[in-house]
Amino acid sequence: MTDLFGDLPDTAREQAPEPRDRPLADRLRPAQLSEVIGQDHLLGEDAPLGAMLAANALSSLIFWGPPGVGKTTIARLLADASDRAFVQISAIFSGVSELRKVFEAAKTRQRIGQGTLLFVDEIHRFNKAQQDGFLPHMEDGTIVLVGATTENPSFELNSALLSRSQVLVLRRLDPQALEELAARAEQMLDKKLPLIATARTALLEMADGDGRALLNLIEQLSSMAPDAPLDPKELAARLQRRAAQYDKSGDGHYNLISALHKSVRGSDPDAAMYWLARMMAAGEDPRFLARRITRMATEDIGLADPQATRLCLDAWSTYERLGSPEGELALGQAVIYLALAPKSNAAYVAFKQAMRLAKETGSEPPPKHILNAPTTLMKDEGYGDGYAYDHDAEDGFSGQHYFPDDMERPAFYAPPERGYEREMKKRVEYFAKLRARREEN
Repeated sequence: MTDLFGDLPDTAREQAPEPRDRPLADRLRPAQLSEVIGQDHLLGEDAPLGAMLAANALSSLIFWGPPGVGKTTIARLLADASDRAFVQISAIFSGVSELRKVFEAAKTRQRIGQGTLLFVDEIHRFNKAQQDGFLPHMEDGTIVLVGATTENPSFELNSALLSRSQVLVLRRLDPQALEELAARAEQMLDKKLPLIATARTALLEMADGDGRALLNLIEQLSSMAPDAPLDPKELAARLQRRAAQYDKSGDGHYNLISALHKSVRGSDPDAAMYWLARMMAAGEDPRFLARRITRMATEDIGLADPQATRLCLDAWSTYERLGSPEGELALGQAVIYLALAPKSNAAYVAFKQAMRLAKETGSEPPPKHILNAPTTLMKDEGYGDGYAYDHDAEDGFSGQHYFPDDMERPAFYAPPERGYEREMKKRVEYFAKLRARREEN
């Protein structure tokens, strides 16, 4: 057995575990690509990896997917299938000196006619300069790079690396794939799991799409000898339920808040409550949720229901006073209210349009007639000259031009016929008619 740079020392070889002592997940590791579970969309005959191997044209790859779905295993089997040396490193523990040794060893192999498949786990943890270091060795064929990441490559990997690689998405294992994996484990252990049917289903749910986690749970179960098959409640008491995959600063965080936001926007209170509960169950900071919920009120409901923002702020304040878990109910109530409220992004669109025009015309001064003239010089310059005091005008509306002199009047705010903005639309149209009448006179 060899490590990254050569033979293992004798002490390590003596301590290498016997097959029976190896973890179940390692013993069940597939020996060929056809044994890989749950990734047929990549490994089928007409799928990307199947087609590459059939054409003997394996290119550099980025595997993007959750933990425990086979990224390392597939990379190892690709090396075997393409007759390349398999070298594995982790971006967490490797630096420039380790990478230099890897590239030098790969060049040595290349000189004797053997290729190298370099598997880099957690590749997104390398900084931009380190990622750039792979490029020349990929381009001259020294290595075929296979990087693995649980984070969105679009955000975590630089464009030069992405342009030289094909990104392949690995899927979390569905219940059918997990059941197949459990059956393989039972066959290797030569015994059935001590579970009734509902507990077996609960076990698969505990794995949360992670095959390695499932095998670890099964290994724990295999050491137990209950008097009778366990039910779900007994199973939960004996096994520590695995936390849901969720990284507050990673992809899961942004995916779930996006799902919550779009469920609110889509007026689906049940879906919105589900995603809110998912985030809370995973340990999300309720203050982050309160802030984002309030943003939903201003962005997607706006003036169609002016109470929406106030209700969100009250829910936020309630949480601050009560804390968890009591205060979380207030956030749930706010989510339900927002989901069922009339929707309008008219104010949001108007604000963005106004910001865009402000950036384009940032030096245009206001018209002089709406400027104050506290000094004689300013009065002599025409400041305030011709200003019409609206309260003295008919209908309390002067209809004066308030934009810069050389700018045609734009129209930013276009309220829809929904919720309270029906009234706002009437007011916009009313003042537009008065303005047109004043301009005619």
